[in-house]
Amino acid sequence: MRVDYLGLEAFIAVAELGSFSKAAAKLNVTQTALSHRIRKIEEDLNTRLLIRTSHDVSLTKAGQALLPDVRRHLETLSGLYQGVRESGREARRRLVFACLPTIAGYYLPDVMKSFADLHRGFQVVLLDQPTGHVMDLVKEGEAEFGITIISATPWDIEAEPLCTEPYVLLVNKGHRLARQDHVTRSDLLGEPMVRIRTQSTNRQLVENSLGDVGKQVDWRFEVQNAATAMALVASGVALTVLPRLTMHQSPANIVGLPFSDVDLTRRIGAIKRRGVPLSPPAEALLEMIRHRLADI
Repeated sequence: MRVDYLGLEAFIAVAELGSFSKAAAKLNVTQTALSHRIRKIEEDLNTRLLIRTSHDVSLTKAGQALLPDVRRHLETLSGLYQGVRESGREARRRLVFACLPTIAGYYLPDVMKSFADLHRGFQVVLLDQPTGHVMDLVKEGEAEFGITIISATPWDIEAEPLCTEPYVLLVNKGHRLARQDHVTRSDLLGEPMVRIRTQSTNRQLVENSLGDVGKQVDWRFEVQNAATAMALVASGVALTVLPRLTMHQSPANIVGLPFSDVDLTRRIGAIKRRGVPLSPPAEALLEMIRHRLADI
């Protein structure tokens, strides 16, 4: 049986105000429309709820029994409705996106400031996560879009290439290789190396590009993040291969050397759920990021 919410609302208004005219004014309907709602719900319930005379309105026993429960349930429903409405309003003023930490830390602060200046009142939430987590956040709808390494993408994800960034070999300035303009893969042999454990996509790109040489490399250390790897390089403990961007955040005694015998790069792009359009603010922010990354 379909619940007649308009009829229940009309019943409560008449019962609380004791007047059809006052109830009609409260609900912003005509008395005729109000009377129709009351009559319809009484027909649905097959019982009289109100007794109307020329002077007043009173409740029948059935109406008296029904009123407390209906009032309570409609108040609960109204609260739930309002809560969802407020959540929707808040979501419209909140923009969530995900991005690789290296890109987020160096390229996006100015972009986010410019966006905030143009879209006052918006809360911008940046989820700086490794590649795999960026993909998951977008797929699950936790982020409207993501900036990450793109290669093969799932069928339900759209990817837009934005830029290509080379990897470099990071060495301490006191290391013998620091005097060179570039290095080859064979220069890594015999050197203690450190790699990043959590950045699985970066790690796969590096190891795949090194080919057979990679199998001979002495991966002596494994750490969780690029900052720790660079600290080991700065201390002269090891060498590492990281995106060139990390040079902007590295200690002053580190040199970044490009590879001359292999095209070791990563493609950075924007991802979003296939068939799901971005909100206008998200599209505006993504356009600003496009322009910023075009300078890489």
